[in-house]
Amino acid sequence: MELEEILTRGVAEIIDRAELERRLRSGEKLRLKQGFDPSRPNLHIGHAVGLRKLRQFQQLGHTVVLVVGDWTAQIGDPSGRDESRQMLSREEVLANAETYMRQFFKVVDRERTEVRWQSEWYDSFTLADVFNLTCRFTLGQMMAHETFRRRYEAGLPLTLMELMYPLLQAYDSVAIRADVEFGGTDQKFNNLCGRELQAAFGQRPQDVLLVPLLPGTDGRKMSKTFGNTIDLEDPPAEMYGKVMSLRDDLLFDYFWLVTDVSESEIEAMKQALAAGANPRDYKMRLAREIVAQFHGPAAAQEAEEHFVRVFQRRELPAEIPTVTLAGPTTLADALVEAGLARSKSEARRLIEQGGVQIDGQRATSWEELIDPAREPVLRVGRRRFARVVPAPA
Repeated sequence: MELEEILTRGVAEIIDRAELERRLRSGEKLRLKQGFDPSRPNLHIGHAVGLRKLRQFQQLGHTVVLVVGDWTAQIGDPSGRDESRQMLSREEVLANAETYMRQFFKVVDRERTEVRWQSEWYDSFTLADVFNLTCRFTLGQMMAHETFRRRYEAGLPLTLMELMYPLLQAYDSVAIRADVEFGGTDQKFNNLCGRELQAAFGQRPQDVLLVPLLPGTDGRKMSKTFGNTIDLEDPPAEMYGKVMSLRDDLLFDYFWLVTDVSESEIEAMKQALAAGANPRDYKMRLAREIVAQFHGPAAAQEAEEHFVRVFQRRELPAEIPTVTLAGPTTLADALVEAGLARSKSEARRLIEQGGVQIDGQRATSWEELIDPAREPVLRVGRRRFARVVPAPA
């Protein structure tokens, strides 16, 4: 991939673009900072936009420095949040970090990555160090942060600990002597704090590369709350199905940000779509590209065959997980036992919304008895199945 494309495709803003390009063309080997707070364990395809960019820089010979925010995760990044985040225990942070890194290295080259933990420098921080850090920034500068300003003006709680978050993230850049910091557009304020703090400590200010925030499958912010994420550890068939549920107007954003399909091919697909082509065909191409990227070409092919069989031909999947019941059970309880609903209340809601089928027929009552002797197939939504079977005599 040419340098111009690396600095353009999947990039929202670079500060300072001219300086970064000069350093890249000079042959200088750069330290690329990617920080993360393991406050949640799962990564989704929106995170992959930035991870793919890191890998492209690695292929140019540069080193990624992954900063594990084992300190700041216990505070929680306040960016974009309208409420304070509950602090996590040390054990929760470490468990999330392990899960995060397993997913991180699905995309980024482990051999070209240096992993650093904030506790390396913050465990020895004294009160004098904290004062030295806080005196570098004014309250006015902190209130320029949109999230802080919005919460303050709305009279919502805003703790001094949360105001410390951008400072701690900025000091990470000083500690590892970062040359470039990567982040989403929502991290701009924090990344710029890193530039300012490095200059205050006599270091060359890091450049900042910001990537766009990929919307969820329904166009809203990608969030578990909205159920619109495509997770990096989703099974191939589920990942494929989620891509196929993508809103049509987001199709080419995903092609551009999450695949290596060339710009000329993307433009040709846009023209064909404008001429009346079926967007389903291009979604299938996109789904193959994405599943192959995270699970391999063979898994992508199997996922497509599953999709065609179940959703286009309306056939049952080749393999359906089973759940064993001792006797007739209400549908709500059966859904919970099968792992198709997390609770009876969720099961009732799914049934009331028309999202549950029994042997292909829409279910209408949560009290309907499910007889395992009949070995019925339960279906929730478009992709989740379970066959109910009787317990051994």
